[in-house]
Amino acid sequence: MKRTLMRPGGMPDSASAPVVTPLMPSVAYASDTPDRLDDQYEGRAAGYTYAREGHPNADVLARRIDAMEGAPHPGVVVGSGMAAVTAVLLGLCKTGDHVIGGDQLYGRSLRMMREDLPRLGIATSLADPTDAAAIAAAVRPNTRLVLIEVVSNPTLRIADIDGIAQVCRDRDVLLVVDNTFTTPRAIQPFEHGADVVLHSVTKLLAGHADVTLGWVAARQAEQAKMMYDFAVTTGMTASPFDCWLAERGLMSFELRFDRAEATAARLADHLAGQPLVKRVLFPTRPDHPDRARAQGVLQGHGCNMVSFELEGGRAAANAFTQGAHQIAFAPTLGDVGTTLSHPASSSHRALTAQSRAALGMSEGFFRVSVGLEDPEALIAAFDAGLAAVAATK
Repeated sequence: MKRTLMRPGGMPDSASAPVVTPLMPSVAYASDTPDRLDDQYEGRAAGYTYAREGHPNADVLARRIDAMEGAPHPGVVVGSGMAAVTAVLLGLCKTGDHVIGGDQLYGRSLRMMREDLPRLGIATSLADPTDAAAIAAAVRPNTRLVLIEVVSNPTLRIADIDGIAQVCRDRDVLLVVDNTFTTPRAIQPFEHGADVVLHSVTKLLAGHADVTLGWVAARQAEQAKMMYDFAVTTGMTASPFDCWLAERGLMSFELRFDRAEATAARLADHLAGQPLVKRVLFPTRPDHPDRARAQGVLQGHGCNMVSFELEGGRAAANAFTQGAHQIAFAPTLGDVGTTLSHPASSSHRALTAQSRAALGMSEGFFRVSVGLEDPEALIAAFDAGLAAVAATK
């Protein structure tokens, strides 16, 4: 006999099924008997127990991203992109290990590499991901993993993912790829030898700047379980509502990606012809330093990110953001609306001015996440910002 619950609720019977995934915010799930609960925990039966350990909306979202990425084992959805990074670095590493990171990772990933991992006894070093030889030179006997982004943040350099994957295979080191910028529309890192792939689902996958989520999956079941167990133990729970919103966002992902990418290419070409712009970075432009690699690795895609540098430093940057007031000046990316980011004052502010300069990020450097606006209207908004800079000369 099925146990009768004292509190009202439950799903009514229906001969038809919902077209849209229901939102299921329940924290707890009732079992019939202790034996049946044992069956769930020991893998003989599927089901849910407590939302921190998993819930239907997270699993629906994870399976959709798993399919997009071609994940060999089920991935896990966590509370943010940085939660995904943390699940990798602390779920797979131990005291005494060594981790190599690309030298232009997202700012908080860099902070974790520079400050948090060493504090826990995990050694770290940074190397240029566009040069597999530089990664190879950084490998030590205790190196556990290499963490790279396919396209670097924010200078849009293209990692030598195939060369690095070969280095990792030869040295028995895990290759971890953050695919947030590029998405599976441009590259599926598992096909290039990645052992672990992660996303900030907050960005292009969800796409509407109204959720905070991450996803991570592994090639081997052992690593997948280690990351899942760490995420559950440390409470990296993803909100059911955020998962439900992100699943909705995925339905339009390819359309959004393609529209934003096409507009980004037009914007990059326009900015390159402006006298106050020192340089423009976009992977498909002939003057991009890694264009040849981008053509192969990204299958001809340029993605939706454009970076550019203004003449005039911080004063020009201030004038530009005020003049381009129709563009949100906000430290995010992947929204349906275009956003403008200034790494020196946001994502990479923790670096010294000298360190930023060495990576090519001056006070006049901006990163643009292109959205779905009419291309001509977007170009006009950028022109207004450039006119504001010119007025200060």
